[in-house]
Amino acid sequence: MGAASIGMDSVFEVGLKLPDVNESPYYGARALKLNGQMVACTPVNKSAEVNSVVVAMSFERRAALLKKSPSIYYITDHYAPHPTMLVRLSKISRAQLERTLRMAWEFAASRDALPRSPGIANRR
Repeated sequence: MGAASIGMDSVFEVGLKLPDVNESPYYGARALKLNGQMVACTPVNKSAEVNSVVVAMSFERRAALLKKSPSIYYITDHYAPHPTMLVRLSKISRAQLERTLRMAWEFAASRDALPRSPGIANRR
């Protein structure tokens, strides 16, 4: 399957194969979650490009991917303060999408293990 055929249906097809992931709304958007933690979702902010997906990602890994593959991965001012990254689905291969969603799953799993403090975001 080439990059041109990757869309949100592919994101959900791949993501739902990851352990314990389910589909559940996130800020009103179609999303993949692991134990309540967002793994990936349809972007709702207008700053995201058409045919993109938001994925959970540590700030460190996000910086590395943005540097390595800026044609695939990007960020906007709206998403910058959050441990997320945007992915251009028209530029990513199926194998890259699988790796990216696995990284998002790993990040969501690590966040799920963190203790919660009301009003304080878990930033990793």
